[in-house]
Amino acid sequence: MEIPLTANIGPSKTPPDLKSYEARGGYTALRRGLSEMTPEEVRLAVKDSGLRGRGGAGFPTGDKWSFVPMEDGAPRPKYLVVNADEMEPGTFKDRLLLEGDPHQLIEGTVLSAYAIQAEITYIFLRWEYRLAALRLEHAIAEAYRAGYLGPDILGSGFGLELYLHVSAGRYICGEETGLLNALEGRRANPRSKPPYPQSVGVWGRPTVVNNVETICNIPHIVSHGAEWFRGLSLTGEGGSKLYGVSGRVNRPGCWELPLGTTLGEIVEEHAGGMQHGYRLRGLLPGGASTDFLTSEHFEVPMDFGSVEKAGSRLGTGTIIILDDSVCPVGMVLNLERFFARESCGWCTPCWGGLQLVTATLESIEAGEGRPGDLELLEEHCRLLGPGYTYCALAPGAMEPLQSALKYFRGDFERHINEKQCPWH
Repeated sequence: MEIPLTANIGPSKTPPDLKSYEARGGYTALRRGLSEMTPEEVRLAVKDSGLRGRGGAGFPTGDKWSFVPMEDGAPRPKYLVVNADEMEPGTFKDRLLLEGDPHQLIEGTVLSAYAIQAEITYIFLRWEYRLAALRLEHAIAEAYRAGYLGPDILGSGFGLELYLHVSAGRYICGEETGLLNALEGRRANPRSKPPYPQSVGVWGRPTVVNNVETICNIPHIVSHGAEWFRGLSLTGEGGSKLYGVSGRVNRPGCWELPLGTTLGEIVEEHAGGMQHGYRLRGLLPGGASTDFLTSEHFEVPMDFGSVEKAGSRLGTGTIIILDDSVCPVGMVLNLERFFARESCGWCTPCWGGLQLVTATLESIEAGEGRPGDLELLEEHCRLLGPGYTYCALAPGAMEPLQSALKYFRGDFERHINEKQCPWH
């Protein structure tokens, strides 16, 4: 298959500078978009392509853009914010794009801003991504010198200022409204919705927040069209997808594959299967905030709809392996500690509930679990679920826990009955 997102990326390749990127067709889509297409035509192409957000939620990108007010007299300026705050445990796909092909992201950013008529763009970058920051700064400077950024880009009459904002950190900054508060220099608390950022976003102006991988698809859609993009996929959802695998497999890594590649193909063929002497017990298919699946789900296509029907979420598409040498209770405890620490503390169910869940799991893992602990955890899986909190942090934190109680309940019960962790 064609691999548009990673065509310029490889273990022996250095990131293309501007001249190399142009030699490989770079900025051709930008020239076409600004000279031959109206903003509405770009928006329509993205909508028709079936591109869904690659940050985890999977919301249709064209639909998200359609909520931005485009009428005369709409509030100005408008903003586009690229979410590069990749802090989901087990997720490293955006890092590959940021470090490996920064001009692709810049080209996609300009085209996306043109589509919604945004005058200002921020790339909101996780502070630990220092190599990515250096390469982005270099690429942005090159783009300004070449006239791909700034006023009157390529004589089109459209201008855009692009700023790299290196975040102070925290997982909650990846939630789009928490990100906007952080960008404004305030505490990174999620905002109550509505209003939604597309109408009232950063500094009270219309704002679209899109993930890095999402934005990197835009030049290829503009260059080749919506039908071509849909044809990259094995399902009705368009495009290719970056999938990653971490854990005790023979070839951990990240690959661009057709959206809808089966879970089994990714683990067995691309990741090389389990290392000798280890057995797969379960996996998180889309980062730490997704429900466990097992080898029984290897025939499931890794697209948004199919993974949801299997009882989990595609999320970021980066798979975390649980093998038989790892205590499931300890693994879930490790995840819940992370989520409890990263809660912003804005709503009681999240900060209070996650602390209690973590304390309960610590007791179970230490051999101090009591009858009723599992029922308490199940109750919190419900009380911290969707609709009870300001954002999706706590509901996401409950996904690995609720599914671990489903698939590995016997392990939890052994901890309580034997008053010790069997893996210690």
